Amino acid sequence: SSFVGSVRMCIRDSAEANILYPRNVCKSPILTNRASGFSLFFFFMKLIGITTETIFDGEAERIALLLDYGLDQMHIRKPGYLSNDIATLLQQIPEKYHSRLVLHDHFDLAARYSVAGLHLNRRNPQPPTGYKGMIGRSCHSIEEVKNSTDVDYCFLSPIYDSISKKGYTSHFSAEILTNACREGIITERVFALGGITPELLPQLQEWGFGGAVMLGSLWEEKSPEKMQSRMSKLTFSSLT
Repeated sequence: SSFVGSVRMCIRDSAEANILYPRNVCKSPILTNRASGFSLFFFFMKLIGITTETIFDGEAERIALLLDYGLDQMHIRKPGYLSNDIATLLQQIPEKYHSRLVLHDHFDLAARYSVAGLHLNRRNPQPPTGYKGMIGRSCHSIEEVKNSTDVDYCFLSPIYDSISKKGYTSHFSAEILTNACREGIITERVFALGGITPELLPQLQEWGFGGAVMLGSLWEEKSPEKMQSRMSKLTFSSLT
């Protein structure tokens, strides 16, 4: 698992931000025999986290650890907080990680902290005028995904029963997701959200998702050691 984590980090460092942009699938040669020209290709599903809705002591350090342990992006989603609160959290996160953060609120902070992008939602349905960074959107139906051609990526949810929102159950059958993949609706620019755990990643890959988004399962572990173990399982399961 440490090998897989190291490989992911090497690719991230050398892929010139491809790991951040869902339209560019991270499929890179890891092992190459120069004599034969043979290359072994690995495909990684992108692993994306979403913060809890509340700010807690030590959160910035936890976010940095998760990004160190193999998470590709962290989405900052805290709808109940003011711009100054989010700015304080961003200041506490080391600057080297800012290019792997995405804001769900307070879009005015994007330029100041050089974040990766903005995530549109019901509270913030439009990006700021002239914004040039990555833009995504949350979708809750196949039709919404099909019509979201104006953004770089989509979250589709809930794929499985939500861990963080009790009673928020899956909206999609295996048949619906299989057909959406065959029709080219679910592609590498669509990320699965809702009830995601390591053992489910292979099935998401079969359905054509470019990545997995986690909230409940990501924050269940409290200690750094258990967080690292969880991320090791996720990074290994994301490899095909």
